[in-house]
Amino acid sequence: MGAMNSFDALLADVRACAICSDLPLGPRPVVQAHPGSRILIAGQAPGRKVHASGVPFDDASGQRLRAWLGVTREEFYDPKRFAILPMGFCFPGTGTSGDLPPRPECAPAWREQLIAQLDHVELTLVIGQYAQAHYFGAAHSTVTATVRSWRTRWPNTLPLPHPSPRNNLWLRRNPWFEAELLPALRLRVGALLRERSG
Repeated sequence: MGAMNSFDALLADVRACAICSDLPLGPRPVVQAHPGSRILIAGQAPGRKVHASGVPFDDASGQRLRAWLGVTREEFYDPKRFAILPMGFCFPGTGTSGDLPPRPECAPAWREQLIAQLDHVELTLVIGQYAQAHYFGAAHSTVTATVRSWRTRWPNTLPLPHPSPRNNLWLRRNPWFEAELLPALRLRVGALLRERSG
């Protein structure tokens, strides 16, 4: 029980964080985690809608991501199943062609502390260019090349494109993603969730 209390205290500290007090809409860290989480979602940063609701992936990107995973909202928002720890925990603001990059302060301040306590993660989903650069470093070239080489990191780590509607063209140009990667992903997620509930 002590470990859980210390994790809850850490999460409370994260949610109260105001390191980036200069953010356009102010700080509002949006994360989900539990020491028993089986699947870690490493995304980019919350968008404007998620900032407003305080619920991770509470937008069109989340609907698509849940469809990719083959899970319900209830399953997705169970922190014992899914930890959601983006590269930046707060909405970074809007740039000329979409949201700005995640702020760099979260990873050293909080992210590694949280991940260090997730002892049961068996699958990490690395979503989008910023997360892939963080996780894969020099091995990451482009999102397309990184995702296309998904089998080299399977079954413990899986790079994904961002599920944003802005990526509809990418999905049309890369039919192998839906034909080959998504069926394998759904099987893996389903097996992990059955183990959790079994």
